[in-house]
Amino acid sequence: MQTSVQNMASESALSQVWGRINPTPIVRGEGTYVFDADGNRFIDFTSGIAVTATGHCHPKIVSAVQTQASQLIFGQMNCMLPQATQDYANSLRQVTPEFMDTFFFSNSGAEAVEGAVKLARASTKRPNVIAFDGGFHGRTTLAMALTSSKAVYRAGYQPLPAGVFVAPFPAVFRLGWDLEVAVDFCVTQLERILQTQSTPQETAAMIVEPVLGEGGFIPAPPSFLQELRRICDHHGILLIVDEIQSGFGRTGQMWAHEESGILPDIMTMAKGIASGLPMSAIGASGELMQHWLPGSHGGTYGGGSAPAMAAAQATLEVIEEEKLIENARRLGQYLTKQLETLISGLNYECDVRGPGLMVGIEFVRDNKPAKEFVAHVQQECFRQKLMLLTCGTDGNVIRWLPPLNVTQQQIDDALAIFERSIQSNT
Repeated sequence: MQTSVQNMASESALSQVWGRINPTPIVRGEGTYVFDADGNRFIDFTSGIAVTATGHCHPKIVSAVQTQASQLIFGQMNCMLPQATQDYANSLRQVTPEFMDTFFFSNSGAEAVEGAVKLARASTKRPNVIAFDGGFHGRTTLAMALTSSKAVYRAGYQPLPAGVFVAPFPAVFRLGWDLEVAVDFCVTQLERILQTQSTPQETAAMIVEPVLGEGGFIPAPPSFLQELRRICDHHGILLIVDEIQSGFGRTGQMWAHEESGILPDIMTMAKGIASGLPMSAIGASGELMQHWLPGSHGGTYGGGSAPAMAAAQATLEVIEEEKLIENARRLGQYLTKQLETLISGLNYECDVRGPGLMVGIEFVRDNKPAKEFVAHVQQECFRQKLMLLTCGTDGNVIRWLPPLNVTQQQIDDALAIFERSIQSNT
């Protein structure tokens, strides 16, 4: 009886603002699996929204955190420089674009986004930012203004910060156009915004996700990113690439924007960076970072958590040693092909998309988003102990985010549950 009362009290003490697909307390994680208090095992293909990239409690990550915690837990960056932070910055330099040699660390993706915009404004002396329709950049005030993936993230919080303009994104399946037509339209509209709403002389930056995350797992066509780079170069506008959900090998490359061959001016990173410990980063050139006056940006905890830095260092090592980028590329192709086969006979219009292990399936029926169907499938998968997330502006996309060290057998097990869940709802 006492345990039951404690569980009820614990549950009631949590804000309802967190929407949860699993109401059952999870007590343990191991690799691709999590376990609840009753010993039930779930296949976790959410990875904490791409956070536990090396799986739950990878032994190397656990060891690194334990060792570091016994030496130094926290060193505030204005007071001291933790050796773990210096070491990780040097390691991160080796896996980011060559010019990107300077980093600022913070705790969350939203913090990184807000910091990146501050850096762009400080270095260009311009006020405005252009974001793209369907993008998600966080829930803090400025990040909300940049976010347009779903109304719930903004509703009730207006007015949001000014100086943000939203341009169209080439979501080919949703628009129903050829890729080239969609890209041409979006580029034309972007240039029109620079003519009618935010002139180049007052536009500090554009911020774009190379794969829309919450907006539906929609990859930006390489030609679109190339056009953004061209326009930014022409007008002296900085290009911020938001790799928060798509980075650290998630897409079968270290960074999703590599597919397009472009280079960002500023890059934001988080989620898979430290295998579950709160951490994010902003990367840019030292020359650009010099425009940031000492003290004009900061934070009590940013960069000071030595265990998070140790976890991030170990994460990079695991990615390399276990060839997780190659695994994400190979099994991502396998997952995509199997999903395409599985849904081929359904009475729905479907689009399977996304590089690597960042795969989304959009469902449409009679030209309407199949939101209810997707919700039922997600719930049935959970009943059969497979955890999947949904996304998209209309909530009609199921997303697959297994850890990067997932096995083909684990993918097959998840696909079997998914197929049964679909059949029970058709």
